[in-house]
Amino acid sequence: MSDLDALSYYLGIEVRQGKEALTLGQSAYTSKLLERSGMTECKSCVTLMEERLKLTKASTMAKVDATLYRSIVGGLCYLVHTRSDIAFNVGYVSRFMEDPREDH
Repeated sequence: MSDLDALSYYLGIEVRQGKEALTLGQSAYTSKLLERSGMTECKSCVTLMEERLKLTKASTMAKVDATLYRSIVGGLCYLVHTRSDIAFNVGYVSRFMEDPREDH
């Protein structure tokens, strides 16, 4: 057995160890996910989801690339490990993985 020093990165999760706290983050993973979804130029916001947003499966909007949509939602599911505040939103958009549309 050998000592590999302090843990700094594990399964895509960045680990920062201080004297008082252990902090987990996924900033590099988040950047890659934003790049893959074409949202690198988007501005951040405090409100994670439009209030009272009604999405339905019976949309008349054009279909989007289902494989890309599922990949992004899967990436968001992994991001929930360090960002529990987005769990509701990820669960909500994952309802539409069967038949994704541009705007529900």
